[in-house]
Amino acid sequence: MPDGSIVNKTQAGVTTLDALIIGAGFSGLYQLLSLRDKLGLKAKVVEAGDGVGGTWYWNRYPGARCDSESHSYSYYFDKELLEEWQWSERYPGHAEVVRYLNYAADKLDLKRDIHFNSKVLSAHYSQSENKWIVKTEDGREFVCTYLITAVGCLSSTNIPKFPGHESFEGEWYHTGQWPHEGVDFKGKRVGQIGTGSTGIQAVPVIAETAKHLTVFQRTANYSVPAANGPLSPDFQKYVQENREAIKKTIQTTPNGHPFVISERKVFDVDDEEREKIFEEAWTKGGLGFRACFQDIAFDKKANDVAADFIKRKIRSIVKDPETAKKLTDIDHPYATKRPPIDTNYFETFNRDNVTLVDVKAAPIEAITPKGVKTQDGEYELDILVFATGFDAMTGPLLNIDIQGRDGVKLKDIWEEGPKTYLGLQVAGFPNLFTVTGPGSPSVLCNMPVAIEQHVEWIRDCISYLEDNKISSIEATEESMQRWVEHVNDAANVTLMPHAKHTWYYGANVPGKPRVFMPYAGGMARYRAICADIAKQKYPGFKLGNGKHGQSYTPPKISVDDLVEAAMVKGPGV
Repeated sequence: MPDGSIVNKTQAGVTTLDALIIGAGFSGLYQLLSLRDKLGLKAKVVEAGDGVGGTWYWNRYPGARCDSESHSYSYYFDKELLEEWQWSERYPGHAEVVRYLNYAADKLDLKRDIHFNSKVLSAHYSQSENKWIVKTEDGREFVCTYLITAVGCLSSTNIPKFPGHESFEGEWYHTGQWPHEGVDFKGKRVGQIGTGSTGIQAVPVIAETAKHLTVFQRTANYSVPAANGPLSPDFQKYVQENREAIKKTIQTTPNGHPFVISERKVFDVDDEEREKIFEEAWTKGGLGFRACFQDIAFDKKANDVAADFIKRKIRSIVKDPETAKKLTDIDHPYATKRPPIDTNYFETFNRDNVTLVDVKAAPIEAITPKGVKTQDGEYELDILVFATGFDAMTGPLLNIDIQGRDGVKLKDIWEEGPKTYLGLQVAGFPNLFTVTGPGSPSVLCNMPVAIEQHVEWIRDCISYLEDNKISSIEATEESMQRWVEHVNDAANVTLMPHAKHTWYYGANVPGKPRVFMPYAGGMARYRAICADIAKQKYPGFKLGNGKHGQSYTPPKISVDDLVEAAMVKGPGV
């Protein structure tokens, strides 16, 4: 839409607001509460689905389960919510998370300001009016001062373009757009493409009822047992009595989890003691495995020792030596890709009705009417499941036609990779805020922790603008460039650059720029930087008077900095 006067505000179908929020997941719900109830702004949410839940609304595939422990995967801003809701399991399934978000939305009276079944098509900035004009697929139009995208990092599905896909005569599904009524695998020959976190969750559940399951693995993956189970009354009581201590832990640890990272290093102990420590961490299960030694994330030799332990565990579980060999032919250090946790994933390959196909050795050539054809032959299938992940972090934003000042398109600004300041704003897009956008800790963190920090920062920023009658805020080109450099520096301190073929770099989407997208400097460090910028009255941003604020240079970062940040003490439950 070209710049110019906004359409008549009384025109049918046009809603004028102070703020519009896109998405009704964890982010969108809390952002609505923060702007509507805390600041008194006229705010609405638009949501493509017919209910709340965000990522969990769409991701209902077999085995879909949170990999953050439930007592930390909660809103911590509301004491009553914490006291009234009790999770049933250590790692809640998708249905329980959706129930929780509905409970929160109802308790906080949020649904009256959410437009469901309303997918956003475009968001264009009108420079003359300093407003955003947002249009939806169902014909709605919104005019707003502040536009907040709460679209999620993992909500844009990625389906590889295999030749012949359209010819497949069976049923096919993507895990990120799973039918709400479910899929019946009984008596069916099922093929699953993909063995990332999602695939590792889905395989054991599909195998339980399928006549036969063929797993097409391109990249072998580490996984640690989730050791999931019901939460005991004693644990529930402990959590209720220690809420503040747990809150402090999740808000001050690098990844927002309720466990602390050990001070010891891998080679500080002898072989026998190290094996015992790994064994205890394996038995306890969960993402805390990577926290049993402080240097696993930074020291390749230390990481090799942890990786070897996991590979030995896989070989001890999987009975067929050839299958075990395929599952342990892993090409990256442990936890440099998203580290999955599982329930009986490796055990599932001992079933008679499960076959593992190595498509790195024999690539998929095409999808045929009857199944999947690799270089080694054709596998006949009735159902095909794509567990191929997402166009992560940037995809959900670039799927919307977002145009800033002078009609500049976000997709053009990000043509060579995402550029943001703090993962919150982009130069040339005034009053546009991106919750957990690229350049923020987001996917490297327990998401509700990152979300609460972002939402509250945005709320306080808008409050500052309103109180001081400042018409707009946007990142400067200089601050954006400096932040991108800082994000790269943080990644290079870790071992993550050793795994270039990961969705952290966009490597799962053909043609996507290879740029490390999340902030690896840790949530606690990021929180401190954001707080400092707000305290200094937003250096690195251009405020509505047209003048550039003072510049901001992110602090230098080193291994010692990240290790020190990790040494936070708390209950570690």
